[in-house]
Amino acid sequence: MDNSMIYILFICIIVPILLMLPLLTGRSRLLMGYLLIGVFCCLFAAGVNGYIRHFVGGNLYYVTTNLTPVAEEIIKALPILYYAFLFNADKSKLIPLAFAVGVGFAVLENMIILTQNIATVSVFWAVIRGFASGLMHGICTSFVGYGISFVKTRKKLFYSGTFALLTLAVTYHSVFNTLVQSETYKYLGFVLPLSTYVPFIVYIIATGKMKVLSKGDS
Repeated sequence: MDNSMIYILFICIIVPILLMLPLLTGRSRLLMGYLLIGVFCCLFAAGVNGYIRHFVGGNLYYVTTNLTPVAEEIIKALPILYYAFLFNADKSKLIPLAFAVGVGFAVLENMIILTQNIATVSVFWAVIRGFASGLMHGICTSFVGYGISFVKTRKKLFYSGTFALLTLAVTYHSVFNTLVQSETYKYLGFVLPLSTYVPFIVYIIATGKMKVLSKGDS
């Protein structure tokens, strides 16, 4: 795929949302801002992944199951770590922001893959990408957001805890990529994110741990 097409998709997605930001306030602006950060993270990850494929070679399966999950999860985690340490480490704020980063990342990634496979895509493909790959990115980043709220308050666990959270996100991402590229178990990969998302949302709602971001948050 021509790199210029990635930038074209990036501009088409990000410019209209940027123009909308001045009309938003408080919670809405913060969430939308982090969604845009997720789109930018995908653009940056696309460049990093390109270098990885260049140096490793043409074994796409090895790259997507072992290397790109590491790069992508580290890149997605950085904005969440930034917010946690400079503003607020409350899990009720970090989880939605982390999920927004993952969703923004998935939006651009899905558009890139769409243009690469335009002749073979279908409505079924779109549903799978939305509920599988798109949801996977949000879940992985949410792992980090949820966990960092604990790590932030326990200085002795900061380095080991942050490493463990990134390892969890990378492992989940890698398992998903491995499953969906398998002829035998690809449908398990398709349902893995949804089977993780639903119990997590039920837990959040049942325990009342998700509070609304206040208008004063930034």
